[in-house]
Amino acid sequence: MRHYELLTVLKPTLTEEETKAKVNFIREVLEKNGAEIAAFQEMGTRRLAYPIQKLERGYYSVFYFTAPTTAILEVERLIRITEEFIRFMSVKYENQKEMKYWNKQVEKFAIKEVSEVKIEETLSEEAPKETTTEDLVAQEAVSVEEVVVVEKAEEVETTQE
Repeated sequence: MRHYELLTVLKPTLTEEETKAKVNFIREVLEKNGAEIAAFQEMGTRRLAYPIQKLERGYYSVFYFTAPTTAILEVERLIRITEEFIRFMSVKYENQKEMKYWNKQVEKFAIKEVSEVKIEETLSEEAPKETTTEDLVAQEAVSVEEVVVVEKAEEVETTQE
């Protein structure tokens, strides 16, 4: 199996759901044709170097994967006939120097995906609950009750002495 990098540029006019659907479409086509996706990077919407089809911006995403030659041919064919893709570029890594770079990129983005999941988990666990007016009133009532209890306790102490 050969090592590849596939960069795709989608139209920026697509909704978020449509963009995710197209990215998942590419992922599914790769996996159906025997590819093993090692890493994925969503670069988001960026300015193009020059206008393409009167568009100034595009949504970039990059796949790093290993696959047989037939898989890359099928993906490129499907990208060419899909109107939502503005541009794409596939790169095949062959020699040792290129393989080092490919491995470095895979480690970089595979680790990033894991850390993003951990960050999301910790944020959801530690997310503070929004304070409502009812909560504030309840907290104020508790603090007033504590003051009353403390004052009564002081009165009882002074009377006992």
